[in-house]
Amino acid sequence: MNVYAFIIPIVLLLLIAEIIYCVWSKNGQYPFQDTITNIATGIANQCVNLAVAFFVYKWYGWLAQFIPWEIPNTWYFLLLLLLLQDFLFYWFHRVGHTINIFWAAHMPHHSSEELNLSVGIRASFTQRIFQFLFFDWVLVIVGYTPEAIYAMAAVHLLLAYWHHTTLIKKMGWFERYFVTPSHHRVHHGVNPQYIDKNFSEFLIIWDKLFGSFEKEKEEVCYGVTHPPRTWDPIFINFQYWKQLWDDAVAAPFWWDKFRLWFMPLGWRPRGLESEKKDRIGYTRAEQVKYVSNQFTNLKPYLIFQVGAGLVYLWIVVNLKFPLTAVDRVVMSIGIFMMIISWGGLMQARPWSIYLEMIRLLYMSVTCIVVLHANEMAELTGWEAIVALLTAGGSLLYLIFIVSKPELEPS
Repeated sequence: MNVYAFIIPIVLLLLIAEIIYCVWSKNGQYPFQDTITNIATGIANQCVNLAVAFFVYKWYGWLAQFIPWEIPNTWYFLLLLLLLQDFLFYWFHRVGHTINIFWAAHMPHHSSEELNLSVGIRASFTQRIFQFLFFDWVLVIVGYTPEAIYAMAAVHLLLAYWHHTTLIKKMGWFERYFVTPSHHRVHHGVNPQYIDKNFSEFLIIWDKLFGSFEKEKEEVCYGVTHPPRTWDPIFINFQYWKQLWDDAVAAPFWWDKFRLWFMPLGWRPRGLESEKKDRIGYTRAEQVKYVSNQFTNLKPYLIFQVGAGLVYLWIVVNLKFPLTAVDRVVMSIGIFMMIISWGGLMQARPWSIYLEMIRLLYMSVTCIVVLHANEMAELTGWEAIVALLTAGGSLLYLIFIVSKPELEPS
């Protein structure tokens, strides 16, 4: 069972509700390009979660066979599991802001210069595998089943999702014990006093106990100290990995090439210049947010494609469908082609028009072929007709309306 398939509808409903409110109130909380980038990253991340689930069930299942007891899934033991997982995640999260390789796995989530519910799904492709690989395996030793651990990780993720908003202000007594949007806004802040604070996701008491708590006072400036300045989800996800790799290649000493990955943030190998600053971070007044010109009439096109992409994603991740692992990989390739082309379109890259054409054809064909191969649709059925009409209409709009020499601001 893929638990993420159950939380996706809840996440989408909350996200759509906040978008509708923000558009209606014209508060500027959802810049188009950043929002599409967040959604694109979230869509691709669901495909990655399939591989993570396979890893968890296989490795944790192998590990569980050596544990001579098994904790039953009663409500009180599940509540204890939530608390244990919250405690482990606090330290995983804190390490993710401390050690280079863990920051590489976490940084993409912080790379948006906004904070809204769409940022909550701007999840790193590698963070979940790091969580299960390095931290949550302890819960198997305690006696919890792999299924319970994976399911609770999804619940924990959902409990942390609603924090990514600026619409909810202070919450009184609730803030003494639980993480609130005010706490999490501080965590996403790049203001000098906010950096590396408020790592908790459910109970704020961990930050108060271990000295990483900070109240929200000054207006929060969101982002990272080295913004990616692109809408390409692939670059966003691997920007810091590339920085580490470049330093490892350039390092004169072999020992430095290895230990670089496990050193604190800011450390650089001997022989390479370190960036010296009077302070780390910046305020909202000092921030210049990234925007780019894009192809004309792109907004309605991408809004429609997001809807179509979510339907395609639903087919890929729904484990009730009798698709093989190869089928899901083949269809996931189309999703990654899609998010790359979206990023290029929003930056008016000429190659993105051609990639978008190819991926429209690829996704429509793979959808029809895979569904037919698994006896879920006929080649001449309504599903095939809808897929072809969607691709055909999109191609016409792309060729005659979007791909013009004139550009427009976001």
